[in-house]
Amino acid sequence: MSVPALIKQLGLKPKRTIRFIAWMNEENGGRGSAAYAAEQEKNIGNHFAALESDLGASHPLGFYFTGKPEMAAFFAPISKVLLAQGAAQVQLQAGGVGADIGPLTQRGVPSFAPWFNQQSYFNYHHTAADTFDKVAPREIAEVSSVMTVLAYGLANLEQPLPR
Repeated sequence: MSVPALIKQLGLKPKRTIRFIAWMNEENGGRGSAAYAAEQEKNIGNHFAALESDLGASHPLGFYFTGKPEMAAFFAPISKVLLAQGAAQVQLQAGGVGADIGPLTQRGVPSFAPWFNQQSYFNYHHTAADTFDKVAPREIAEVSSVMTVLAYGLANLEQPLPR
């Protein structure tokens, strides 16, 4: 949710529209994302990319993408910006980067997610210990910065990503 706020705070003007969407029910059949994809069926070709961050937060290493391998050549400027915070790695993730954007990925929309160490993610996730006191503000800020750089960088690419 911080991506639109950071873009506005920094006074950035992306070339393409960045749409922030929040839906629910991923844990119970993905009805929200499926409904969005079905509603947007006629506009899928206008969806330049889809981003998701749904694996908690820790220090980001870079980002995953799902799409054609030749897309990686487009990410050098984005990785260069992320290098300063140690998050410049890019990895192709066959099959998708997340359930929430899965219906868009299945329709050919290039998809992205932050990549970080997930060793401790399931120590708390879906347990009674999954409480706000486990949130590390610095880690949330780091993931937010990766998401913002990724969203803005993708929105400003000169040409569409290969599909």
